[in-house]
Amino acid sequence: MTEQTIEINLSNNKKEKPNPDQLSFGKVFTDHMFTVSYSEGKGWHEPKVTPYQPITLDPASMVFHYGQTVFEGLKAYLANDGRILLFRPKKNLERLNLSNQRLCIPTIDEELVLSGLKKLLEVDKEWIPNAPGTSLYIRPFIIPTEAFLGVAPSNHYQFMIILSPVGSYYKEGINPVKIYVEDQYVRAVSGGTGKAKTGGNYAASLKAQEGATSRGFSQVLWLDGVEKKYIEEVGSMNIFFKINGEVVTPALNESILEGVTRNSVLQLLKYWEIPVSERKISIEEVFESYSKGLVEEAFGTGTAAVISPVGELSWRGENIVINNGETGTIAKKLYDTLTGIQKGDVTDYFDWTISVDVK
Repeated sequence: MTEQTIEINLSNNKKEKPNPDQLSFGKVFTDHMFTVSYSEGKGWHEPKVTPYQPITLDPASMVFHYGQTVFEGLKAYLANDGRILLFRPKKNLERLNLSNQRLCIPTIDEELVLSGLKKLLEVDKEWIPNAPGTSLYIRPFIIPTEAFLGVAPSNHYQFMIILSPVGSYYKEGINPVKIYVEDQYVRAVSGGTGKAKTGGNYAASLKAQEGATSRGFSQVLWLDGVEKKYIEEVGSMNIFFKINGEVVTPALNESILEGVTRNSVLQLLKYWEIPVSERKISIEEVFESYSKGLVEEAFGTGTAAVISPVGELSWRGENIVINNGETGTIAKKLYDTLTGIQKGDVTDYFDWTISVDVK
């Protein structure tokens, strides 16, 4: 793609910024957003930073009817020395285009998106919170905008990035959460859209999550969609177990999303020479290993929560308490290291962070 100039239109009506010590997740949005349009025959064009505003769509816009949408999630952090840091944004943009390919959406120039994101962060830099545990959540997404009720890929799309200052995703923070093992509903199946980050996967999860919440659990542990036997994800995160000294996570397949945090955790564990493997792991294996005293800890990994320790699992009426319901040593070390790298407080030996130059 030829280099495109990013137009910048600044807002005249600045919003009041929230108290950084009282932030929840995803409820407050900054003053500006980044957009790029797509038209068949013209490609992606008109990149611009504009005031955050509602969008107007025809009721027949395909986004409302067929779910041909993709999104991503990453964060910007304010380092103690004042730098704005992004954590592995190119991995997110690579995954965005993989999702695009699965949903028949035209791939977008990753360098253009990264340039637009940097411009957006430069404009809204004062929105990045600095309180402990806070960050600026970045939500890129694409919707089809063509007004057409035929079942086919759209010929017109809108790419957008919006920003939201956030606190901890779970109110428990780094403290262990209670998880319900779901064996009725499934999140995704092999051959479906499970490895793409698309809205339908999350809509499909809501019914099970509703049931888990009503039972007093924070999240759902998903099993495979065929045998309902093998562990896949926990909520919208990847899952890890430490069993008999080895850290185990489900191997990637067509129904598991390849998490950026998951990838980072695997690299850190190998760097620390902690035994780790990616393989099929059944829920029966976890409960049987627990009965033998071999399950040492468990945790979920994802952009929103970073590391979320699992303190309790419930499956078919049987509850197991992992590590006495306390945060495990590996989960804590991973959390401290990842958040330290993200904030610029821990040496980044992997060159994961990108510093955003602002004027």
